[in-house]
Amino acid sequence: MSTDNSKISYVLIKTELGDIKIKLYNETPLHRDNFIKLVKEGFYNDTLFHRVIKNFMIQGGDPDSKGAPAGKSLGTGGPGYNIPAEIVYPQFFHKRGALAAARQADQVNPERESSGSQFYIVWGDTYNQGKLSQMEKQMSQMQEQTIFDNLVKERKSQIMQMRKNKDQNGLFELQEELIALTKAESDKLGAPKFTPEQKEAYTTIGGTPHLDNQYTVFGEVVEGLDIVEKIQNTETGSGDRPKKDIKIEVVIIE
Repeated sequence: MSTDNSKISYVLIKTELGDIKIKLYNETPLHRDNFIKLVKEGFYNDTLFHRVIKNFMIQGGDPDSKGAPAGKSLGTGGPGYNIPAEIVYPQFFHKRGALAAARQADQVNPERESSGSQFYIVWGDTYNQGKLSQMEKQMSQMQEQTIFDNLVKERKSQIMQMRKNKDQNGLFELQEELIALTKAESDKLGAPKFTPEQKEAYTTIGGTPHLDNQYTVFGEVVEGLDIVEKIQNTETGSGDRPKKDIKIEVVIIE
């Protein structure tokens, strides 16, 4: 794939409701080049926006959605490969209009590799400063929990042996040690904070801040955000699939 970052790439997603013009980021070259490759192959043509959640996002890129009968469950299809994560955070975040790659959950995908084809466009909601402050506290708690869980994994054999020996005192002392190590590591990393750019976006245009630093954001809508709004307002049925199919065609803008 190309590594030329000198040219800005744009694609146009065409739908019956209107067109969405998207800029692909050069800072995420694997995702940019893969998306362009699939567009050139016609991979996305006649696929659907198969998952739409109001005030959240619209998702497409499942090849199984081509000609899918009504009621068919969608969302697991792809080109047969994943893409390594390119999470460029906090430079790129989940503001309204962000283009990001869908992926499987952390439990089965700890490296947060992206789907080879499925993507979503963020709509989200707007937040006040108080809500963002509350989210920052939750982010700190999640950071500490992740550090603690990783430390527990490292000591798994020791913990299992203590449990086998019914060494309650040893387990208590180890727990206190891991809590202290967690705090030290968390203090070293610093409390997660939203940047001024994130705060400005989330309190004005909106977005989905709870997804930040979890998924690869690799582009943004530059024209047609009103079309994204129309799509995310569409009536949906089972599996968040729109009741009226929204087919897409994607072309490269030279």
